Amino acid sequence: MITIHHLGVSQSDRIVWLMEELKLPYKLKWYDRGSDGLMPPEYLALHPAATAPVIEEDGRMLAESAAICEYVSQRHAGGRLSVAPDRPNYFDYLYFMHWNNNVQGMFFSRLAARAGGTTNPVTGLIDRRENGYYRALEQQLAKNAFVAGPDFTCADVMVTFNLTSLSRFGGRTIDDLPNVQAYVGRITKRPAYVEAMRIAGPTAVRPNA
Repeated sequence: MITIHHLGVSQSDRIVWLMEELKLPYKLKWYDRGSDGLMPPEYLALHPAATAPVIEEDGRMLAESAAICEYVSQRHAGGRLSVAPDRPNYFDYLYFMHWNNNVQGMFFSRLAARAGGTTNPVTGLIDRRENGYYRALEQQLAKNAFVAGPDFTCADVMVTFNLTSLSRFGGRTIDDLPNVQAYVGRITKRPAYVEAMRIAGPTAVRPNA
């Protein structure tokens, strides 16, 4: 059985959501952030990359959300919620599976540019690129119900954190993106999403806390 090493208020909640969508069994091991808001030493020790999420199976650890989504889909769900290379929407699926990391790269670049409280000329480049990513998403959702086409896929699991939770850390909001807002409204009503957020979302309470 897969163990999800869940860091409170982090992207690891998307893996709980994925498991709930696929109705797969899993074990959840919860870790609280420290008083500094960072992951505790025991989470840092799970994987050399020191990032969340991390899953464990058969004594091996796997990090990176996109890798985990594909691993779970292909290894445990017969490819459900993934898109095969011969499908016409594979092009969009592949792009939006990696959209998350590109956007978060801009988020962390912005934090670095703002360090020291001074205006950094690179901020304009970051704004342009970040807005471009969100504009691409807005245009895609003008044509499709989900990011990779007419059906819900792992790509939807990947992008949603940035649209719902990243603003808690100072990330870009979606107030100027009506198609994205409507999409979030639909996605967050999915029963599996609701259950995952109850179990491991930003406002979830650690079991036995």
